[in-house]
Amino acid sequence: MSMATKTGRQTSEPHLADSHDLIRVYGARENNLKDVSVEIPKRRLTVFTGVSGSGKSSLVFSTIAAESQRLINETYSAFIQGFMPNQARPDVDVLDGLTTAIIVDQERMGSDPRSTVGTATDANAMLRILFSRLGTPHIGSPQAFSFNVASISGAGAVTVEKGGQTVRERRSFSVLGGMCPRCEGRGSVSDFDLTALYDANLSLNEGALTIPGYSMDGWYGRIFRGCGFFDPDKPIGKFTKKQLNDLLYKEPTKIKVEGVNVTYEGLIPRIQKSFLSKDREAMQPHIRAFVDKAITFDTCPECGGTRLSAEARSSKIEGISIADACSMQISDLAAWVRDLNEPSVAPLLTALGQTLDSFVEIGLGYLSLERPAGTLSGGEAQRTKMIRHLGSSLTDVTYVFDEPTIGLHPHDIQRMNELLLQLRDKGNTVLVVEHKPEVMAIADHIIDLGPRAGTEGGQVMFEGSIEGLRGSDTITGRHLDDRAALKPSVRTASGALEVRGADSHNLQNVDVDIPLGVLVVLTGVAGSGKSSLIDCAVARHDDVAMVDQTPIKGSRRSNPATYTGLLDPIRKAFAKANGVKPALFSSNSEGACPACNGAGVIYTDLGVMATVESPCEECEGRRFQAEVLDYTFGGRNIAEVFEMSVAEAEEFFGAGDARIPAAHKILDRLVDVGLGYIKVGQPLTTLSGGERQRLKLATRMGEKDGIYVLDEPTTGLHLADVENLLGLLDRLVDSGKSVIVIEHHQAVMAHADWIIDLGPGAGHDGGRVIFEGTPTDLVAARSTLTGEHLAAYVGS
Repeated sequence: MSMATKTGRQTSEPHLADSHDLIRVYGARENNLKDVSVEIPKRRLTVFTGVSGSGKSSLVFSTIAAESQRLINETYSAFIQGFMPNQARPDVDVLDGLTTAIIVDQERMGSDPRSTVGTATDANAMLRILFSRLGTPHIGSPQAFSFNVASISGAGAVTVEKGGQTVRERRSFSVLGGMCPRCEGRGSVSDFDLTALYDANLSLNEGALTIPGYSMDGWYGRIFRGCGFFDPDKPIGKFTKKQLNDLLYKEPTKIKVEGVNVTYEGLIPRIQKSFLSKDREAMQPHIRAFVDKAITFDTCPECGGTRLSAEARSSKIEGISIADACSMQISDLAAWVRDLNEPSVAPLLTALGQTLDSFVEIGLGYLSLERPAGTLSGGEAQRTKMIRHLGSSLTDVTYVFDEPTIGLHPHDIQRMNELLLQLRDKGNTVLVVEHKPEVMAIADHIIDLGPRAGTEGGQVMFEGSIEGLRGSDTITGRHLDDRAALKPSVRTASGALEVRGADSHNLQNVDVDIPLGVLVVLTGVAGSGKSSLIDCAVARHDDVAMVDQTPIKGSRRSNPATYTGLLDPIRKAFAKANGVKPALFSSNSEGACPACNGAGVIYTDLGVMATVESPCEECEGRRFQAEVLDYTFGGRNIAEVFEMSVAEAEEFFGAGDARIPAAHKILDRLVDVGLGYIKVGQPLTTLSGGERQRLKLATRMGEKDGIYVLDEPTTGLHLADVENLLGLLDRLVDSGKSVIVIEHHQAVMAHADWIIDLGPGAGHDGGRVIFEGTPTDLVAARSTLTGEHLAAYVGS
């Protein structure tokens, strides 16, 4: 056979390399997945849907993306792998056809006070180089413009070997950094409001201290009376400067009180250790309220909040300093960079311009580079992470997105859809976990998981197109065309929160009355000023419960029982029924299995290899000592209670011998927010983002607050669950609460009693109230973008 014949046959048949056009998953069992097998087309847009907790994230993130990243990590040397996180192979039989996965999730960016939008996206790094080359006067290298580098200098003698002799030489060095020396690059200085710590008109014995837990009846009182540093009968306002300093700031000092050796420490360092070292969300409500009052954060007087030193602010390009550039709205900064015409830094200007244009293209042009990264919402953080991928030349990559439409007004979802299609059309595989029908509509392939959540989910219910899903009998298919109707009548307000002259961030002297005793929805395009209005109008009130998108911090040992306080009444009931200590019924305390320390599993560290996790042989994964499991309450032991679903536990503790009213009330709230399927002892690390937010809502519902502020409570909610959420909001309002919801979901808008719409645009184009009234009036007027989209949604 001739070479020509061979070549002809090869070109007429498909090349073997072109046959790998599917990602094949067989037998996936991660978390609640039940032997899931799917084939996902490559170079297409696939949307994964299903109720919250049905297993979408387990399949996409914990199986496909996790294995891709693990295989990439294994290409590095064992030395480098030692510095990387260890990842175990997902519990799956076969994973075939994987490509490099880039995960763009909802995880908030680090809340480090020195992390900003600019530092998180490399825009600041390029700006620093630009100013070090073009700024006048020239002050130094790029680090001279960095608020993370402090200026230091030093001199001294060093010993060096020269020509076989030891010689001492004098050396000096200096580093010019851009950090403001007063606030250390934070932009603000914190201080204690002393009026929140004590009443200066009273003496200590008269109860001057207003710090929770610091009464004169216990040991604190004995220490203050016996320390000898001040007179406990003298009003604090009449203390000398030294006495006040001893009361507030004295370093730990050993003293003897009533014959007992104790350590005396000033109030402020003691508060810093006892209160401020804890996560704010983990504090008890009265402690959290005290901390919010006692700690004040003021703009740094030296740098004016810019974080930069005077030298860094003195160097300018065409009259603009790097501090001015970082404070500009990004859309304006992009225009300023485009106008700079300097051939010597042309490549830098091009790269910086492209990065800034990407912000505008993705709908974040209203941000500024100085915005702290920790203040971005989940949706904003996710889109900020997308920026580095938009102009990428990489192809045949798997991009994995977790609800990319979070925080987006209906008007902006079309733009996000275009970006997802752009990534696909470059030859990439795009996997999206999403609940919005608008995103499902552009999918090439849809995989629906269910049928329900938790242990009742983890199965593939449907694979195919949007038309096929609509005709299927799955929960998603049945609810795909759900539309909430406008209410025929709305509630009457019982009062109003008056907001006058609000001008924080981009608000433009806003005057608005927020009705109380009704369901108020605050809406507007992303960046229009909704959160700013809440911060300056509502958050400062004492009886406000804020349920925002900040993630719940919790380890494997944290679970719904510990987070909500449910475990306390249960432990006390077990202890009382069996005549033993409550501590025995905690897997983090005396009752813990000694072999696994109450974790239920044994971890074996294998260095650069993945840590092996195996069930504890002594307690068989039940976390408690054998003798603890002999104690029962209502016929169940504590390990069996931990294995109950919330719905089962609500029934169990609600009636009969096992009735515990305090526990039943907490479980009732968990069922109310749609978490009846999760286990009482399920680790928080296994809950999805939407589940965690609803867990937080259930916890805050137990507090005696009059005003509830919810930040996009539909995040992570399936279409079928939105109806349950609306019922929950109604029950809160009907119980006498005022509910204010920041929301873009049209179903929540349609269900509101009153809508406040901010805009008309984002950033300096927003910050104004462009409509306030009932949803019916908004639809009738169609005077705003929100009005147009709501009218289209309700079919008016």
